[in-house]
Amino acid sequence: MSTPSLLILPGDGIGPEGMGEVTKVIDWFGAKRDMPFDVSEDLVGGAAYDAHGTPLHDDTMAKAQEVDAVLLGAVGGPKYDNLDFSVKPERGLLRLRKEMDLFANLRPAQCFDALADFSSLKRDVVAGLDIMIVRELTSGVYFGEPRGIFEEGNERVGINTQRYTESEIARVARSAFELAMRRNKKVCSMEKANVMESGILWREVVTEVAKDYPEVELSHMYADAGVMQLCRWPKQFDVILTDNLFGDLLSDAAAMLTGSLGMLPSASLGAPMANGRPKALYEPVHGSAPDIAGQGKANPIACTLSFAMALRYSFDKGDEATRLEKAVEQVLADGKRTADLLGEEGVQPVSTSEMGDAIIAALDASH
Repeated sequence: MSTPSLLILPGDGIGPEGMGEVTKVIDWFGAKRDMPFDVSEDLVGGAAYDAHGTPLHDDTMAKAQEVDAVLLGAVGGPKYDNLDFSVKPERGLLRLRKEMDLFANLRPAQCFDALADFSSLKRDVVAGLDIMIVRELTSGVYFGEPRGIFEEGNERVGINTQRYTESEIARVARSAFELAMRRNKKVCSMEKANVMESGILWREVVTEVAKDYPEVELSHMYADAGVMQLCRWPKQFDVILTDNLFGDLLSDAAAMLTGSLGMLPSASLGAPMANGRPKALYEPVHGSAPDIAGQGKANPIACTLSFAMALRYSFDKGDEATRLEKAVEQVLADGKRTADLLGEEGVQPVSTSEMGDAIIAALDASH
C-alpha cells in the first residue's frame, strides 16, 4: 500500500505558525502510530503572490490535484488589500476549491466543555454541542452568471445570480445523508423555498435523494428560521444541509455558538479519486490574523483539528481522529490557553509552540 500524501499550504499571517504545529502532530502519527505520510509544502495566497506574482502557481495547483489531501493554513492580509481582484490572496483558495471541484464543505460546530462559558449563550444551551453543517461550495450565488456591476439608465446596478442544477443539489445532498448515516441519522435541509425558485428546486431534489436513505430523518426549514433556531436551541440539529450563500451565514453563526470561531476546522470534499478517496482540502475557519502573526500568540487548535478531519474523511482513520480530538480536549481541560482565549481564572497562558507541545504530550499519554 502506498504512503498517503499530504500537501501543506501554510499561506499567510498565522497560517505558517499553525501548520508548523500540525507538522509535529503528523510526525507523531508516523513515529508512534505507524502512520507515515508523504508530506510536501508549497505556497498559496499572499506568499505565492510575493514569490510568483499569482496567488496560486499552476505547478502548485497540479500538486493539489495529485495528492490525497491538502492542508491549508490561511490567506490574506492588509499588505495585499490594494491588489487587483484577480490576484488577491483569496483567489488562490477559490481556485483550489473550484478546480478540485470541492462541492461539499463540512463545517463542524463542536463546543468543548472547557470553553462553554466563552459562548454568548447559556452553558446548558451549548455545552456538549456537536453539529455539522454541509454547505454546497462551488455553485449558487457566488458563481452564477450573469454577475457584475452594470450601467442601467442613469445609475449602476449590481447583479448576482442564484443558480443551481438538479445534479449539483443532489450530489451535496448525498454527502449530507452519507455523513448523517455515520452520526445520528438526522438531516435538516435549509433554503428559502417560500420566496426563491432555486429554494423550491432544492427542497424537491433533497426530498427525492432522501428516498435512498430511509434510515435518515429529513426535515426542512427556511434558512432565516434556521438561524433563529440555532440561537434558541442548537442541540435540536445534527447535520444541516444548505446552499452556498446560506451556508456561509449559518456556519459562522453556528461556529460562534461554540465561543470562538478560531477554534474550528473545516473540510471541503469533492468526487472520489481512483483510490476511492474524495479530493479534499482541510483548513481552519479562522483568518490570517496578521495583527498577531509571528508573536507566538496564534492558537494551533483549528489547524490541528483540520488534520483530525483529514484522518477521518480522507484516510478512514476515525479512531485516530478521535484520539487527536480527545488530546485537544484534554489540553483545554488542563487550562492551557493561547492569547486569544485568555480571560478565565485559573488558566495557564501558553505560546503557539507550547500549545502544540501540550497536544503532543496528550497524544503520548493516550498511546
